[in-house]
Amino acid sequence: MGKKMMILGGSALQVPAIHAAKKLGYEIILVDYDENAVGFALADVKLVVSTLDMEEVYRQALAYRPDVVITSTSDGPVRTAAYVNEKLGKKPDLAYEDSLCATIKSHMRKRLEENHVPIPSYYAVESWEEFQEAVKAFSGRCIVKPSDNAGSRGVVLLDGRGKTEEELHRIYAYSKGNSRNGIVMTEEFMSGAEVSVEAMTVNGKTTIIAITDKYITPPPYFVEIAHSEPSRLDQGTQERIREVALQAVRAIRLQNGPSHTEIKVTEQGPKVVEIAARLGGDFITSRLVPLSTGVDLVDASVRLAAGGEPDLSIKWQRAAAIHFIQSGKGKLKRLEAGEEILRMDGVEEAVLYKKAGDSTDGTKSSNDRLGHIITVGRTPEEAMDAGRKALERICVEYEE
Repeated sequence: MGKKMMILGGSALQVPAIHAAKKLGYEIILVDYDENAVGFALADVKLVVSTLDMEEVYRQALAYRPDVVITSTSDGPVRTAAYVNEKLGKKPDLAYEDSLCATIKSHMRKRLEENHVPIPSYYAVESWEEFQEAVKAFSGRCIVKPSDNAGSRGVVLLDGRGKTEEELHRIYAYSKGNSRNGIVMTEEFMSGAEVSVEAMTVNGKTTIIAITDKYITPPPYFVEIAHSEPSRLDQGTQERIREVALQAVRAIRLQNGPSHTEIKVTEQGPKVVEIAARLGGDFITSRLVPLSTGVDLVDASVRLAAGGEPDLSIKWQRAAAIHFIQSGKGKLKRLEAGEEILRMDGVEEAVLYKKAGDSTDGTKSSNDRLGHIITVGRTPEEAMDAGRKALERICVEYEE
């Protein structure tokens, strides 16, 4: 009987993991609530099931008996994979209890705080009254975010000074409406450079592969619009970032698997924004890390989940960047990336997510972006500059 792997999530960001598993000879049992998920074209068994429905995924796992259950770049399915693997009696690379601390921000903050990992001040609130008190405690200026979501959905910088009660309630409702468990986080606003740390843990030992510089939209929303590697921060700062990231990984008790730790470099030093027990999304680990270091973290994570030995050796030191095409407001009249873009120096790929006729309401979450451009260079500055030049060639027009 052939080997079987159940993969939770069939989006474009999950496709590299599907390819990696197939190369290792696995039959793919793919789970996604979207019957049109692109990954289904590669699957041997297609299950149209929500990846967050733990009991139904477990029921399907009992029926199909996969050797292992994994996800690649999605937050919520990390919990489901941990739960199902435990129920099937498989050795936990991340226990279900610990998976909550890597996916639900209220659990995450508490666990990091208990382990003395540097984090922002915070309140986890479940009611409008608690929210009002938390905003007052921050003198009106704080980050409001859902406890259980990703992709910058429901995240807002709130300056409560001068805001009417109606305006505050609208922001609270927006964030709570994006929180699956109904909990809203109000957190200290942190200023400073933002990075993510891409790492792999094998038998409890963590290897940091790359530090990624992140570029975010201006407030009030915080949507990632560009990433580049390697980081341009000084070596002393990078070393402190590494120390904090390793603390965070130890705190969530990850034994085997990838981690993606987002960190702000504040005046008080690096503080953890979030930690995820998965690969970094936004093509960071599937494209930027291999281009900049030669390390295939997708293959490494799948191989590790399958019980193999991942190759984490850095092959080279180059630079790579990704720019996302931001959206405006209205109905798209024209969205084009001419073939000449792919002939520009440093451009690896240009992909559009939307088309003429689609309506957009500005870049409020990662779902609102119009496409991306990936570039390479000898230095991060060179890669970023190539991306900016390519962005200028993208044709975006809206109907009047």
